[in-house]
Amino acid sequence: MEQQGARTSTIERKTGETDIHLILDLDGEGKAAIDTGVPFLDHMLTLFTVHGFFDLAISAKGDIEVDDHHTVEDVGICLGQAFSRALGGKSGINRYGSCHMPMDETLVRVVADISNRPFLQYNVSLSDQKIGTFDTGLGKEFLRAFSQHAGVTLHIDMLHGENGHHILEAVFKGLGRTMHEASALSEHVSGVLSSKGLL
Repeated sequence: MEQQGARTSTIERKTGETDIHLILDLDGEGKAAIDTGVPFLDHMLTLFTVHGFFDLAISAKGDIEVDDHHTVEDVGICLGQAFSRALGGKSGINRYGSCHMPMDETLVRVVADISNRPFLQYNVSLSDQKIGTFDTGLGKEFLRAFSQHAGVTLHIDMLHGENGHHILEAVFKGLGRTMHEASALSEHVSGVLSSKGLL
């Protein structure tokens, strides 16, 4: 079930593995109310929301007794769908966004094109397989699901870094800032920013 408003969207997804309710406002104030049952993901999505100046509410229940994979991936799907619906026809948006995000010893570059051509290039090397109980490889799975369902070309490069927590924190903060820039309305853009006239 999907509903669309003016730069807002509500997504509900219920499967045999997850039950997710998500509300997104692209023109928010950085307010996060996130409970996915995966504490590290909650932390990352709070950072994404605050630094992207979105309002985001997520309630998710998943089969985390198996592992976190289904919940993390399905939340990524829902967030991507929420962006796609909230952007509607993508008229008037910047389309492109980029950010260099530092976090202590870490520096991550995030670049996005809201192109309707989903693609993820993820050049992030993590020596830690776990941060607490969180499987760090699920970061990529989340981002792949998000980019596919948001219709975003997304390039994420770790320029340098050591601490796994710092690296993923920079990724999610950078993603928030980049998506804010790309989805923002521009006084210089009339209609869709494409020489073809369609994304």
